[in-house]
Amino acid sequence: QVQLVESGGGLVQPGGSLRLSCTASGIIFRFNGMGWYRQAPGKQRELVAGITNTYITTYADSVKGRFTISRDNAKNTVYLQMNSLKPEDTAVYYCNGRPTFDTWGQGTQVTVSS
Repeated sequence: QVQLVESGGGLVQPGGSLRLSCTASGIIFRFNGMGWYRQAPGKQRELVAGITNTYITTYADSVKGRFTISRDNAKNTVYLQMNSLKPEDTAVYYCNGRPTFDTWGQGTQVTVSS
């Protein structure tokens, strides 16, 4: 059974940085594409960044140049480095596969506010 555990969220001022981590179990991690998704209050969940099993990355237009996704297959972990954060980045952030698994983790809250 897939388990996804996200961490690293918090409260940060505009312009600040955070690094999110997500550790996966129950899958052969190195074979899977992975993604970071976010859901803001009253909005649908959206894909923020993705990384294939061959390390090809893609980003939503809203985060290009500010966010960087990476993975460490030895640790079954995917990361999201977020720089130059804006209030509109406030959301619960989740990791999942690409395509997504049936199971979602609890997510990690990111709040960007002064």
